[in-house]
Amino acid sequence: MSQVHIGGRFKSQSVAVLTLLCLMGSANAALFGDDEARKAILDLRQRFEQSNNAMRGLSDENGKLRRALLDLQTQIEGLKSELSQSRGAQENLARELSELQMLQKDVMATVGERLRRFEPLKVSLDGAEFMVDPAEKRDYEAAMEIFRKGDFAGAQSVLSQFLLRYAQSGYKPTALFWLGNAHYANKNYPESMDKFRQMLQLAPGHPRAPEALLAVSNVQIELKDLKEAAKTMEQLIQTYPASETAATARERLARLR
Repeated sequence: MSQVHIGGRFKSQSVAVLTLLCLMGSANAALFGDDEARKAILDLRQRFEQSNNAMRGLSDENGKLRRALLDLQTQIEGLKSELSQSRGAQENLARELSELQMLQKDVMATVGERLRRFEPLKVSLDGAEFMVDPAEKRDYEAAMEIFRKGDFAGAQSVLSQFLLRYAQSGYKPTALFWLGNAHYANKNYPESMDKFRQMLQLAPGHPRAPEALLAVSNVQIELKDLKEAAKTMEQLIQTYPASETAATARERLARLR
């Protein structure tokens, strides 16, 4: 609207100037003669040209202003687009962060559960306390359950596997004792004696050591080696004199003699 107003104003001024030129030209020609009239006309023309130049200059400035406004609008639209993209990226990052936090929580819970499965446990067996893995405890109890059911062949197998898998286990002396009994029940006398002797060598102070020594004498009796059986019972009475098993050995020894 500014441009239209300016252009109309200058157009009106141009018409007025031309009209004035004509009037003044006639008047001056009449009053002052040809030379003076010619000078007046030239002067008016010069002023008219200056006015036109000024109007063109304003028109150019107005065009520059419009172009500047268009550039500014373009920049504003670009900034709006960038801001929208930035907000979208922030929302994506927030969503991904939330998902990662949930995943971390699930992973930590899973790791904690697995650690609890492998966390050592304190057990008490035959008067001794020691630490075992949960799997180790589970395997030992499963083997003993088979033994208690009277499946001595199965117990022999699983106890042998247990001792191979957990060679340094705190269960080892007791596992050897019951493995010797499983062999004895299956009439595998040499293997039975070997397991009892391993147990006695490993843990001579074990609460079941007197029973293991008496079991060795039983194997010797089964093998018809009564002389060695008597020696074994004498060793039992001498080594563990206060044990109940020693009293049993005294009775058997008296019968052998």
